[in-house]
Amino acid sequence: MLAAVVFSHGSKNRLTEYDLARFPGNTVFDRIARAVCRAGCLPRKELFEAWETARRVRRIFRGGRVVDLAGGHGLLAAILLILDDSSPDAVVVDAAIPPSAAALWEALAGDWPRLDGRIEFIPGRIETVAIAAGDLVVSVHACGALTDTVIERAVRARARLAVVPCCHDRATCDTGALDGWMDAALAIDATRVRRLAAAGYRVRTQRIPQTITPKNRLLLAEPGAL
Repeated sequence: MLAAVVFSHGSKNRLTEYDLARFPGNTVFDRIARAVCRAGCLPRKELFEAWETARRVRRIFRGGRVVDLAGGHGLLAAILLILDDSSPDAVVVDAAIPPSAAALWEALAGDWPRLDGRIEFIPGRIETVAIAAGDLVVSVHACGALTDTVIERAVRARARLAVVPCCHDRATCDTGALDGWMDAALAIDATRVRRLAAAGYRVRTQRIPQTITPKNRLLLAEPGAL
């Protein structure tokens, strides 16, 4: 008897219409997943990463324009708008916007017509977009020091922040001299928390499921009173 094939949430296999039957329910997640399947352009891992991040973010941060830096297809931004309609719109910035991003948003707008016209894609460096104090700055897996740039941009604007760092690089990221006690990746993230606290931010640390990605630390921060 053949063993059942495990449907890994961390797989980089692309979701397609062949996967529609895996998401039969009427929950918000299943509806989003079916739209992603119809678009046929995203790895399975990105769906689960974006969902698990977005729902944790919305438990704490409501409203505000969503600024998704290094945002790729913009799925995280879309889910944040779906979960909280009080956010007026979203901007997604990436060095190279995937050509299939429009197909993903068209598929999502088929189920959520209110998304139509509420997204702007900006190809280019993440330093190019203006950020305001009322914004919600997000980024999932901005590689290495790019996460530090995301943090710096949010802090400079006194905006709220949610990041899932990855590709921790001792050569380009600050370990805060903590890597004698802990592994370098954790030292880098701990130093980021310390830097945000020093800037007057209230910081929360959480995790998304490790079955999706081993780089699963979620850092949430909001400015306190100056």
